[in-house]
Amino acid sequence: MQFTLSDGIGTVGVTLLLIAFLLNLLNKLSQKSLTYILLNFTGAAMACLASVLINYIPFVILEGTWTVVSLFALINYSRKNQIS
Repeated sequence: MQFTLSDGIGTVGVTLLLIAFLLNLLNKLSQKSLTYILLNFTGAAMACLASVLINYIPFVILEGTWTVVSLFALINYSRKNQIS
């Protein structure tokens, strides 16, 4: 078995998602923090891209939805904190 570009992108993406989840469970990172939102957005976007590259539609839908939801969270955070 050969490790492909899609494997690398997907692995990094899923790792970011799991780091956010673990840090939140350990009460080290709030769900409302910018770091948490960015980890989720970036991780989901990377996992979605990897799913597109391997043409696996169920995960394109899952990770695409996760990316959009995280984007909304980022927009809301930005509005509340007036980030440019």
